[in-house]
Amino acid sequence: MAFDPDPQDPSHRLISDPGCQQLVGYDTRFDATGACRVTLEVGAQHLNRHGILHGGMVATVMDVVCGNTAAQYFDPEGHAAVVTVALNLSYIAATGPGPVTATAEATGGGKSTAHVTGELKDTEGQLLATATGIFRRIRKR
Repeated sequence: MAFDPDPQDPSHRLISDPGCQQLVGYDTRFDATGACRVTLEVGAQHLNRHGILHGGMVATVMDVVCGNTAAQYFDPEGHAAVVTVALNLSYIAATGPGPVTATAEATGGGKSTAHVTGELKDTEGQLLATATGIFRRIRKR
């Protein structure tokens, strides 16, 4: 799940969505190779009552990184429309406020279905969660 770490690189592509991305506040970028990275600056609004990152926020970030990776699997030059068929999460460690980063890679698929794995880590590289997902390509509306 390699990702060129220089977000100032002009070959990076930023994805901006008007809905959930604006509400949650994550950042989605692709590097020159098409690898996707989703970052979230975890703040008070992302925490559960125990003061740790809410599992629903983890699921959102993992769905975004895996879905965008599936879109690249189908169309590396553009951005294919995909929907999540299944997303399985494993919560490994808890974290509080601060940045987290999700990366993913396509592990296989076919004409209309892609299989993707993903990881969520904190700034020290500690693994917080893993995901496996199945994504279906759909027609853009």
